[in-house]
Amino acid sequence: MESTKSKASLQPKIGAEELRHAVQILQKYRRGKAHLEQRIVDNEQFWKIRHWEQMEKNGEGGNPNDPQPTSGWLVNCILSKHADAMDCYPEPTVLPREPDDREEAKKLSRILPVILKRNQFKRVYAQAWWRKLKSGCAAYGVFWDGEKLGGLGDISIRPVDILNLFWEPGVTDIQDSPHFFSTELVNNEELLRRYPQLEDVNLGSGSFSVSRYLYDDTVDTADKSLVVDWYYHTEENGRKILQYCKFVGQTVLYATQNDQENPEIAHRGWYDHGKYPFVFDVLFPEEGSPCGYGYVDLCKSPQKQIDLMNQAILKNTLAAATPRFFIRSDGAINENEYADWTQPFVHTNGNLGADSIAPIHTAGLDGVYVAFLQSKISEMKETAGNRDVANGGTAGGVTAATAIAALQEASGKLSRNMIDDSYEAFADVVTLCIELIRQFYSLPRQFRLVGRMGNEEFLTYDSRALQGQTIDDGFSDGYRVPEFDLEIAAQEENPYKTMEYNQLALQLFQMGFFRADAADQALRCLELMDFKNKDQVCTTILEGQRQTQEIHSLQQKLLQLAAVVDEMKGTSLVEELEKDFGNSGNPVQHGRAVARKQTNNVEKMRQHSQQAVQPR
Repeated sequence: MESTKSKASLQPKIGAEELRHAVQILQKYRRGKAHLEQRIVDNEQFWKIRHWEQMEKNGEGGNPNDPQPTSGWLVNCILSKHADAMDCYPEPTVLPREPDDREEAKKLSRILPVILKRNQFKRVYAQAWWRKLKSGCAAYGVFWDGEKLGGLGDISIRPVDILNLFWEPGVTDIQDSPHFFSTELVNNEELLRRYPQLEDVNLGSGSFSVSRYLYDDTVDTADKSLVVDWYYHTEENGRKILQYCKFVGQTVLYATQNDQENPEIAHRGWYDHGKYPFVFDVLFPEEGSPCGYGYVDLCKSPQKQIDLMNQAILKNTLAAATPRFFIRSDGAINENEYADWTQPFVHTNGNLGADSIAPIHTAGLDGVYVAFLQSKISEMKETAGNRDVANGGTAGGVTAATAIAALQEASGKLSRNMIDDSYEAFADVVTLCIELIRQFYSLPRQFRLVGRMGNEEFLTYDSRALQGQTIDDGFSDGYRVPEFDLEIAAQEENPYKTMEYNQLALQLFQMGFFRADAADQALRCLELMDFKNKDQVCTTILEGQRQTQEIHSLQQKLLQLAAVVDEMKGTSLVEELEKDFGNSGNPVQHGRAVARKQTNNVEKMRQHSQQAVQPR
């Protein structure tokens, strides 16, 4: 009986029949996103300014021999939005949900930027934003790579092409899809090196293929095979478990439910968080799809119209600038000599009549067409929110610096909205990173950090404090898993914001906000203000006030001890200390001196405030 159970346990659950079923599901998913894939490929052609080829396919290009001018208004819009996004590159701050997790939240806030930097996440973030602006959606993959750090393993964050991902048609959140597929073309030699069991498999064959972009280079895929990562869920004891299978053709390369070396992984799942390890960042959302549409979809129509009008104007200009003539068929003019402007003489046979040759006059282009072209350009700018003021230009005679700054601030609200939405996707990426840290950081790891004032620090970290913990509230035993919230902010503001913050700090310093004897007045004033890092400024002022009070207390105690020593030994330590401290040593006189000093400081601050609000 026991031998029968052992044989059943060794029987793989994912075999040829399960793979055939998975391929059928994959083909169904691909048919459901065929329109999306075609739109993404077309948008890439617009981004490469090759849209005349797409227009000719749709019968919109006209005569192929006509000039085909291309303008970069759409490309400039995407460049401007991408620059806004990279100016506000995000940085995570981990916040605890319970008081006992404060120390762990501080550690995570410091090591997560290091993990992101190891993954060159700024490059990943930039690539994702290019795809988001062009096609309306970017995808991040957050995986555990066991080959990193010499086999110790670490988190891997990569940008993923939407053309290589497949989900159930009609869902808005990919986590609601019963299956999720990620595909990749891998070199056959690499596959044979990593999976020797493929030696007798006919690689490169298969009935399934993925859409590809229209590359400028010739891409040969004959020596590559399509590898499919298949994610799906099973349920055990009411809990959803993420299962994983990697296969090529009809051969299973790895499956969690077939893992004989780690049989508990089939019950635990591929990742403990139970989610598909992908995050979608959508620009303009669509109902019934986890993807959205981007600026190419929004502005491709005016871009085509602008180029068609440019073509018509260019053709009219060339027709008017190129001399053409009517010549009678029985005329006696040497046409070759007449067309050659370098010939001083043109030979004729017989009499030259007035109707033998006549110039062809081309009607001039009315100014309304040029005005209409400018209106289409303005339409694209308004539609995309890429007005001149957003790129540093001005219009309408606006020359005041404050007015220009106000216009730039107002013009950036669309970019700020997009960036805020992108921060939500970034928070999901960081959340997956924390879950992978909780699952895989069982061994201590060293992190090199930059501390205060640029000092180098080293931190040893593992996941013990993130595991489930038992709690006893005096009535019953409980069990909890540390959970955290995320606050996402821009790592570096744009240069104008940085200059504004630096100028504010200098003004606070000049007005005496950081003087310990004016701390109470400064804190009352800060309560009425609102600016970035205000809490940090208040903490600094309170810390300075506390240190000054401690110093004064220690000075008084030292003077009292010095008075005792002078009385016993006849020395003059009190006088020397009073000179060093700069006060009489009398608490009453010292208090009056401090009060007078505070009054003078308050008066100076009042004068500074009055001067600051006076118009110049």
